[in-house]
Amino acid sequence: MNNPHPPLLGIAAYSGTGKTTLLKQLIPLLRQREIRVGLIKHTHHDMDVDTPGKDSYELRKAGADQTLVASDRRWALMTETPEQLPLDLHYLASRFDRDKVDVILVEGFKHESVSKIILYREDIGRPLEDMLDKFVIAVASDRPVTGVKCLDINQPEAIAEFIVEWLKGAA
Repeated sequence: MNNPHPPLLGIAAYSGTGKTTLLKQLIPLLRQREIRVGLIKHTHHDMDVDTPGKDSYELRKAGADQTLVASDRRWALMTETPEQLPLDLHYLASRFDRDKVDVILVEGFKHESVSKIILYREDIGRPLEDMLDKFVIAVASDRPVTGVKCLDINQPEAIAEFIVEWLKGAA
């Protein structure tokens, strides 16, 4: 395969629309369909996945550029990026093991050039049109939408089935 990573599918929306809530429902539904899911979540906040006081935290803070913490059940690689270059979604996706993931769901990164499902709730009070671009493959909304495939945001089973069908063409 020429692609260095599994297919990327963005789940994009305005803040407060329910991206994380829907993803928490979609991931087990996709796993039930034997789809192995990776996830990239963009955050605008300074974040730390390590715990102050733990050896791994202290060693990383001592100056390691990369720290890999491993146990028999999971491992995590933390990479320091002090140069603060813009995030490169495709680089991040290339860090995933192609043999362990069938699709990478991307929360955030709404302006990236990847296929995406836009989540839209009318009561957020922001215009749907501002999120539409040529990479939108569907809109999951609480109201009918014309001009693009429309899914019911309150029907995660139907959204999961749509993703399964999309994956067949993306693979």
